[in-house]
Amino acid sequence: MYSTFFGLHESPFNVNPDPRYLYLTRQTQEALAGLTYGIQNRKGFILLTGEVGTGKTTLLNRLLDWLHGQRVKTAFVFNSKLEVIELLDFILADFEIPSETRQKSHMLMRLNQWLLERYRAGESAVLIIDEAQNLSLEVLEEIRLLTNLETSTEKLLQIVLTGQPELEEKLKLPQVRQLRQRITLRCRTTPLTLEETFGYIAERLRIAGANGEPIFSKEAIQTVHMYSHGIPRVVNLLCEHALINAYVDHVRPVPAHLVEEVAREFQLDEIEPTVSVESKSRQEGIEKAAGTQQLLENLDELLARLKQVNAVPPEVRERKP
Repeated sequence: MYSTFFGLHESPFNVNPDPRYLYLTRQTQEALAGLTYGIQNRKGFILLTGEVGTGKTTLLNRLLDWLHGQRVKTAFVFNSKLEVIELLDFILADFEIPSETRQKSHMLMRLNQWLLERYRAGESAVLIIDEAQNLSLEVLEEIRLLTNLETSTEKLLQIVLTGQPELEEKLKLPQVRQLRQRITLRCRTTPLTLEETFGYIAERLRIAGANGEPIFSKEAIQTVHMYSHGIPRVVNLLCEHALINAYVDHVRPVPAHLVEEVAREFQLDEIEPTVSVESKSRQEGIEKAAGTQQLLENLDELLARLKQVNAVPPEVRERKP
């Protein structure tokens, strides 16, 4: 088991969005602060966007932990490919609101009555919708109408819409301009810089029980950043498999060439690497953006390949943004 070999008590690079492992970059701190501020002050609509794999769901899970600690009622819609009635069904079920019928008007009345009861009790209710870029225009309009559930001074329901940049493009459509105008706060997640990648890896190792002894060489972390383009989910993929390979070879700290082997295994070497931090030219900037876009387009395929990796026995792999 590589965890024992490296002095860890758990896998530090599990791909699951564990809120304990949320790494607070400046951008992430701003996003989390914006979300908590908007909810506490009943701002209504809040938007969280970011590229695939940049930690939106992990951030939401940290937010949910905080909300539960504040005894805030929450509903979390993770499947956004729903019809209007299905969405209302999901919301009522997650809020634990009983409904005797699937008639839309009755469901809305039950929701409004329940929200008023929470408001009079001094409680808040938050609806979080993940992958919101997949919502139909009809459902987006229905969500907008939910913000009409209000008193004369405050919104009864706080709504967080989160999704990929395509969500921002969808919100520019004339058909949803009323919803766009109601968004009071916009938050974003972004890829890691090289410096942040060093901090991200070090923090995950610390949480997993690292004792301070080097586990990755400096060159290995630079190579991780180059091939991952700073996307946390890809950083996790590279680091997890590099640790497995280093354990098999009984090598510590992890050298750069093992990271390169993993990158080739998952065809990341076919994607243009990121440019150096020092390079500032316009052309290099364009190449970096193009490479990042290609990486994001292939990320789902890479993760599917990861799930199919069966070469290493379960006792070695133990556990998997």
